[in-house]
Amino acid sequence: MSQNSDAELTPSSPRFTPVQGQYLAFIYAYTQVLGRPPAEADLQRYFHVTPPSVHQMVLTLERLGLLSRQPGVARSIRLLAPPEALPLLRSPDHQPVKSSVQRY
Repeated sequence: MSQNSDAELTPSSPRFTPVQGQYLAFIYAYTQVLGRPPAEADLQRYFHVTPPSVHQMVLTLERLGLLSRQPGVARSIRLLAPPEALPLLRSPDHQPVKSSVQRY
């Protein structure tokens, strides 16, 4: 076994941290459900973080080539990471998000 963990990565291995993966998973889920990309304010509300934190994450994901956006254009975030590479979206308290709603 190689000492260099990078040597063991395959092209399909995620190139993002667990937190970055959650942001990507949220962007994917939001876009699939609502038919439009989220605004940075939507990310802020979901992850309970500050506007500068969300903006920095978006810039980082863009720099990594995992999403693209048009500066100055609202809701222009476009996911570039393949959906099959994304982790399961979890709620901010680290519990899996339920895939269906049950009525009582």
